[in-house]
Amino acid sequence: MVGGEAVVKAADKVIENAKPAAAHLLEADIADIEFSAGYYHVKGTDKGVSLADIALNAWTGHNLPDGMDPDIDGSATYDPVNFSFPHGTHLCAMEVDTETGQTTMRKYVCVDDIGVIVNPLIVEGQVHGGLVQGIAQALWEGAEFDDNGTLVTGSFVDYTLPTAADTISFITDHTESPSTTNTLGTKGVGETGTIASTPAVVNAIVDALRPLGINDILMPCTPERVWKAIQSAGATPDAETTTEAQPHFSEGALNQDDPSNATEGGQQ
Repeated sequence: MVGGEAVVKAADKVIENAKPAAAHLLEADIADIEFSAGYYHVKGTDKGVSLADIALNAWTGHNLPDGMDPDIDGSATYDPVNFSFPHGTHLCAMEVDTETGQTTMRKYVCVDDIGVIVNPLIVEGQVHGGLVQGIAQALWEGAEFDDNGTLVTGSFVDYTLPTAADTISFITDHTESPSTTNTLGTKGVGETGTIASTPAVVNAIVDALRPLGINDILMPCTPERVWKAIQSAGATPDAETTTEAQPHFSEGALNQDDPSNATEGGQQ
């Protein structure tokens, strides 16, 4: 958002700085020069020249108006006058094996509003990367110390960094409410996934285990921590638990299946 505004302002200066050279090449008054879609045109005519040609001409410096330096560069600084307010909703369905504490993500859906989207591919990559980062914080990544204060997860041998094989395909979408604090109408996107995914995942796990009397699990929700939480709640694989608060999934249930059609077993 901040960088984009600075780029736009700098580009506007480049366009303005190149106008004298465009007027000189087109043999027109500078007041009659218009710019659109990368080209300078003389009002009311089909005469035009591209910004790229003007940049090359300025670089060679052989055919410029008197007093013009061979340079059309522009720079700008942008300091936001206010914050932007991106928002969204993230939904996560988690499956928990109550015998082992193993968790499995069944489905993840998110809809974010980041204002005007300039480059959809970059936005999708930001959202996916943020989701994986937040999910990893909820399930795997943890800085663990021993009793002497020594970090015992100091390498990737002990610190679990997820790969594509550890995650699922996400369902993402966007609504668009342009920001009123900048000219592009854009909002921040880099942290949408990281902020929302962590609580969505943890809440899904806790919701699955709530009938067992579990109301919280310390992140990361590793199988060991989930299993210990189940045991501390007094639950055993043979314990009778209520199924009122959460859906159940059979081992072969697809993400889009109606949970009420899945068979009940040892998983929540």
